[in-house]
Amino acid sequence: MIPRYQRILFWSLVAGILLMAAFLLHGCEQAHKRLATPNDPTPIAAPTSSSTEDVTLYLANDADASITPATESFALPQEPSARARALIEHLLSTYSLPASAHPLQGGAAVDDVFLLTDPQPAIGARPGQLAVINLRGSFLDNHPSGIQVETLTVQSIIGTLHAAFPQVTAIRFLVDGQPHDTLAGHADLLHTYPATDTTAKPIPPSGN
Repeated sequence: MIPRYQRILFWSLVAGILLMAAFLLHGCEQAHKRLATPNDPTPIAAPTSSSTEDVTLYLANDADASITPATESFALPQEPSARARALIEHLLSTYSLPASAHPLQGGAAVDDVFLLTDPQPAIGARPGQLAVINLRGSFLDNHPSGIQVETLTVQSIIGTLHAAFPQVTAIRFLVDGQPHDTLAGHADLLHTYPATDTTAKPIPPSGN
């Protein structure tokens, strides 16, 4: 005679097996229906991105050693430091285009931009921010050497940043997070530059 508790355990196991089999069959049927259903031709909506805006770039021209403002429309992040980095990256990337009047090699050029309170504002000047631009060493390695071409790159960055961030009053440069003497042998990167319109004339650096 089989004990009662063993019979109960046996039939409980049988019921569990049947229940699992039913679930498996149902899952197989659902999978078969999904495979048999034609693909929906409706395209998936693209992810929402930031809207474009008009931005002024101060573009360098090697032929006449000029800096000329030009308006372009593209999307930028809203966070100030990320916005400044994206702006300068976009500016420098335009110089890698085939028709560039200031040809530079393409590739990422800026690691970070830090917007800080200016610790040494000019006498009589309004309080403002110091922008610290951290360039990549690879950008310097590939930058053409020469007084004019290096100066135009620096002045192009300064003018573009000044136009987009009027609160920035001074600009410094780092390379891979460290002070660096020149851009490619000539343009000074150790001193602080005033943030100003660079179309009128080259802006010399101020003292340390």
